[in-house]
Amino acid sequence: MLYRTVPKTGDRLSILGFGCMRLPSTKTGGVDEDRAIRQIRSAIDNGVNYFDTAPLYHLGKSEQVLGRALADGYREKVRIATKLPPWLVRGRADMDRILDSQLRTLSTDHIDYYLLHSLSKEAWEKLKNLGVREFLDTAKKDGRIRNAGFSFHGNTAALREIVDAYEWEFCQIQYNYLDEHNQAGTEGLRYAATKGLAVMIMEPLRGGNIAGPVPDEIQTIWDESPVRRSPAEWGLRWVWNHPEVTVVLSGMNDESHIEENLRAAASALPDSLTQEELALVSRVRDTYNRLMKVGCTGCGYCMPCPAGVDIPGCFSSYNTHHMFPHDRTAKFLYIGRHGGVLGDTSYAGLCRQCGKCEKICPQHLPVSMLMKEVSREMEGRGLGVKLLVLKGLLWCYDVAGRISRKFKGRTT
Repeated sequence: MLYRTVPKTGDRLSILGFGCMRLPSTKTGGVDEDRAIRQIRSAIDNGVNYFDTAPLYHLGKSEQVLGRALADGYREKVRIATKLPPWLVRGRADMDRILDSQLRTLSTDHIDYYLLHSLSKEAWEKLKNLGVREFLDTAKKDGRIRNAGFSFHGNTAALREIVDAYEWEFCQIQYNYLDEHNQAGTEGLRYAATKGLAVMIMEPLRGGNIAGPVPDEIQTIWDESPVRRSPAEWGLRWVWNHPEVTVVLSGMNDESHIEENLRAAASALPDSLTQEELALVSRVRDTYNRLMKVGCTGCGYCMPCPAGVDIPGCFSSYNTHHMFPHDRTAKFLYIGRHGGVLGDTSYAGLCRQCGKCEKICPQHLPVSMLMKEVSREMEGRGLGVKLLVLKGLLWCYDVAGRISRKFKGRTT
């Protein structure tokens, strides 16, 4: 296992992090706890020391399972990363309540890397006004958290603003060879790194989509390489090739995938890919882009939208839905991120057909017409009802957690 150093603290982290959002499941859809615990402990035994979870993952089961897996001396070998969900915060007291609950669930007295979850400009303003900077300062001072950071799915401009607004130790962004210029992108990665932040990478394989099964056209390109690697290893190595990256998270839930990732993490040094190998990845990216429904490059020239639409983000979700039809999460993530649940309200249906974006789009896309298509397919009828249901589920989870902790406290 290779390790990289957190610039502000000197902490050494495994370049492969274990993402606990996609733990192995049972036939009925629940978490297969015994198998997940075996996988987590095996990863630790093989050098992985960074584990990322959140209250939202598996509706609370992820934190519970990780807490159980880190018993028997394993807690001392790892760094835990978990998150504060902004959508459940209504006041300063909620921040302490949620953190203290997470400490109990994870059976620990501190969180090593604590993130504000899926932070957006809107969510940052809300939390800032509620005193989140004072909360983070206090939690670091009293030892409940060691490092403060945030996860992020917005654009580079918003990332810069948030990076500069607090003394963060780290941040977490989506990054892969398809998202080189999407969301924070390479520019955001480098900006955060120049400010001394460790950068953790999520979705290095686009939710597993660029790991396989891949289109025949893509596999043909990979097969040209004299070095035999799976599509997953190519994707991971491309991200690790960037020296600004500290940890790459993989949502591992299969033993063979874990073994493959561990092998790659033993030799994936920064700047180790040859020019020929980088050119191969570029051809794969270009082929994927050609297969996209909309030829949006994610450049962001169309932003900001007067109506509040995240134009590149909506197109990215729409393309994912079409390029990877076996992935059933694209619509769910679209509604969550663009409907105002996990980020700013920015869905395609807000488009007022003003045409401003079309005048400056380098690709000359008929954005107004395409936004109608995105809205029809990704939102459908009854978007308001879908949002209410999603928000209701998150609220029920929060209430259920409070009740469970209350009764647990009475019996202990």
